[in-house]
Amino acid sequence: MIGSVQTLIYAAFYLVIFLLAVWALIDVLRRPAGAFVSAGKRTKKFWGLLLGAAVLLAFAALPPPIGVGYLSFLALGSAIAAVVYLVDVKPAVTPYSGGRGRGPSGPRGGW
Repeated sequence: MIGSVQTLIYAAFYLVIFLLAVWALIDVLRRPAGAFVSAGKRTKKFWGLLLGAAVLLAFAALPPPIGVGYLSFLALGSAIAAVVYLVDVKPAVTPYSGGRGRGPSGPRGGW
């Protein structure tokens, strides 16, 4: 019984890492390349390749019913890449992305 609970926790942990990496990759693909340069961050190509590799490694780390179950120790690197993008790069790039949405001071400006 304890083994099956540990397996479920293990699978859930790696599934969260995989979904986090996919979310970050989709966000990178939706942003214009000029927004990264304007924000003073690495290029869109750099983040796209890094997060693409993170998604592949996170998928490889998923347990066998879903993924391959190999290279699970590298899933931590996938999580770090996705979190760095979502916490640091995404907020810096968002104001330069154009389109609709909330800017730095909200949809209608400041007070």
